[in-house]
Amino acid sequence: MLEEMDKNIDIFDELAAPGCRTYMPGSFDPISLGELKQFVRMAYEAFPDYTHTIEDIIADGDKVAVRCNLKGTHQGEFIGILPTSAEVKYDEILIFRIKDGKIVEAWIQEDALWMMQQLGMELKPKEGEK
Repeated sequence: MLEEMDKNIDIFDELAAPGCRTYMPGSFDPISLGELKQFVRMAYEAFPDYTHTIEDIIADGDKVAVRCNLKGTHQGEFIGILPTSAEVKYDEILIFRIKDGKIVEAWIQEDALWMMQQLGMELKPKEGEK
């Protein structure tokens, strides 16, 4: 799915159930399939050469885990960050729950901090904190 997604975001409609819920880093609340597609489109506009390289796939019961590497060049605005032309590389782990051959839930864990640092962002304590 990930390698096919590099070329066709609408593949989600074929692989995921209509009520699929996705849990993204930084939030305990799931997003809908439509919201996920919107986020992925935004990411591909910012990183048009994004690629996923699958390193491992592990299946157990109704769950499938995928470990992959992502790579892309920051060429468009991304969550308020203007283009930097920086090449980013980071890891991602996805866990899918499958029912009747479709993804019904997905959990995404990625090294977003490392990605942001590659875009020049800095992590600093709040004023007055040390």
